[in-house]
Amino acid sequence: MSVSEELQTLKDYHCENRCVLSVYLNTNPADPDQQKGAWKIHLKSGLKRLEEYLEASNEKEMEAFKKAKERVTKEIEKNQNDLKKGVVIFTADDPDLWSVHYVQIAVKTSFHWENHPVIDELQYMLKAYPNSGVIMPSVGNVRIIDTAMGYVADDLVYYFDSGLDVWREQKGMNPSGNRGTGGSHVDDLDQRLKENLERFYKSMASDIDKMKKERHWDEIHVIGEAESSQSFAAAMNQKPKSVLHKNLNNSTPDKVLHEVFEK
Repeated sequence: MSVSEELQTLKDYHCENRCVLSVYLNTNPADPDQQKGAWKIHLKSGLKRLEEYLEASNEKEMEAFKKAKERVTKEIEKNQNDLKKGVVIFTADDPDLWSVHYVQIAVKTSFHWENHPVIDELQYMLKAYPNSGVIMPSVGNVRIIDTAMGYVADDLVYYFDSGLDVWREQKGMNPSGNRGTGGSHVDDLDQRLKENLERFYKSMASDIDKMKKERHWDEIHVIGEAESSQSFAAAMNQKPKSVLHKNLNNSTPDKVLHEVFEK
């Protein structure tokens, strides 16, 4: 299920009485306020304040809250060594609800106990960082990052096999085995390479159309050197959301996403 589909499920979820715990937790290690695992203190104190608020409520509601609290605490502690910038969790016992998102974007810590998931912040995050495919074409390969809310679900590379090894050996040679005086062989080689690369891009563009549907991408962004990015964008059946002229094929996913979504 994509984040967009899950968001709709959350919108539709309601219980008769208060039963849903919504947690937004800042776990960004680069945040000065999060030094030395401060998120642990914020998690504990935030849940404690909610529990104190519920002390006057009925026993059934308190029991539902304690179950949700334990579930959230165990989940975050279990993954404490792999935390990103933030954690977003929605949970309820009856009917069962369990939605967890480890995100790579800023999260403002907050805790909510309501009869529905509090999704305003999640909606904002998904609007700023939607389900997307970031396509990075180059002469040697096409790199694809599958992302939502700053989190990288997949980072794939498809390599272009030019099949030009023999052509390279013959570069600049005439049929008699002597060096040619003109540039026709080089020009022919460059033209054949360009044609093969364009066929590769066209084939990849077709695959990306399928990936967009399968992976529920709302947007596609193409980023690469001017010639490669423009050529790839032209091969696509659907116009990409953006085309950026910058070679980031060897960059970290965080840097790529920063260039696409934050500049």
